[in-house]
Amino acid sequence: MKHLKLFSLATALLVSVITQATAAPVTYQVDPSHTYPRFSYSHFGLSNQLSSFRKTTGTVTFDAKAKTGQADITIDMTTVNTGLADFDEHLRAEDFFDTAKHPTANFKSTRVLFEGDKPSSIEGLLTIKGITKPVTLTITSFIAMEHPMVKRPAIGANAFTVIKRSEFGAGKYAPFVGDDVRIDIAIEAIAQ
Repeated sequence: MKHLKLFSLATALLVSVITQATAAPVTYQVDPSHTYPRFSYSHFGLSNQLSSFRKTTGTVTFDAKAKTGQADITIDMTTVNTGLADFDEHLRAEDFFDTAKHPTANFKSTRVLFEGDKPSSIEGLLTIKGITKPVTLTITSFIAMEHPMVKRPAIGANAFTVIKRSEFGAGKYAPFVGDDVRIDIAIEAIAQ
């Protein structure tokens, strides 16, 4: 009987190791009610203005054991939110976002870098107004856990990058209104 218990325990451990070694990456759907892209820039050197977008969609694939990941995030640029409706319209115009022709911006990762067990940065391609440039998002926080409400695997992160808006065809009033734009994103995503 003792040998049978040891055999059962050894079999269970072996199955566990094989399952962990062959675990597939998990795909997470962006939670639009808890994902907030924001951007900030210098306004004539007087202040740093902060604005956001109200609608973001996409997926994140993450494999903690293999230390790999992918992200494909789309921001609805028509949902820009400065706090002033007239200024929102101003930013939707051709000189800035030109949302009539380019209603969305997109980030697609090309590589995820890790420090230890957690991702530390994501390299990828950012497309705004049909112009695509490489960017690196620095991850300032990351967690993978069971979501306490829906009881499914979830991930959350905060990340940022800095771009030159003039490189994306939105350089009006630069350099008086800052050309450097910091993009921050707080993201939560839940396993499908």
